[in-house]
Amino acid sequence: MMTTRSRMETIRFSHPFPIKGVERTLPAGTYEIISEDELIEGLSFPCYRRVSTFIMAPAAPPYQSSMEMVSIAPLDLADAQRLDASARLDSTR
Repeated sequence: MMTTRSRMETIRFSHPFPIKGVERTLPAGTYEIISEDELIEGLSFPCYRRVSTFIMAPAAPPYQSSMEMVSIAPLDLADAQRLDASARLDSTR
């Protein structure tokens, strides 16, 4: 039996951003990120590995009032956050 856990976090993007897995540029704003991890069995201590990451994003036009849950890679999310932070720094200079 696999034991899983889910974690939800809220992140903010100050600028519109692209992210792999989403076919369009997403608008600046607040996004919910859902991560699912599974327990690695057989160890003498609890240890989990990430099995999926999702972003809750506005649906593509003409359905922007709806939300969709899109699977993304954690590294792609980190890249998008890094680029957004870099753009913030550039705009304050």
